[in-house]
Amino acid sequence: MSDIRDELRATMETRKDLGPDYEAALVESFVAKLDATIAERVRAEVDSRRPSKKKGDKNSAPIVPLALGSMALAIPLSAIAGGQAGFIGLAMVWIGIVIINVAAAVALIRRD
Repeated sequence: MSDIRDELRATMETRKDLGPDYEAALVESFVAKLDATIAERVRAEVDSRRPSKKKGDKNSAPIVPLALGSMALAIPLSAIAGGQAGFIGLAMVWIGIVIINVAAAVALIRRD
């Protein structure tokens, strides 16, 4: 905070030395420094409130049980659907499995 106050004081002193002809340029320069200071503080505040990710965290870890479960269920469902309903039943089972896996992956991506 004292840095921006010092900048304001320096800008005011410079204006006294240079006169009103340079006032617009001095104001623009000060506003640019003020904007940078505000942006830096906002960035720091956002970063401090964002949950930190540990190095050991893996984004793919939650999807592994879903993928293994899908494979485990795909075999008996394919056998049942293929034997009972033929190709259309088999296609419906696999389309359902793909939709569930894609939806889960999209949900994980949005969560991160």
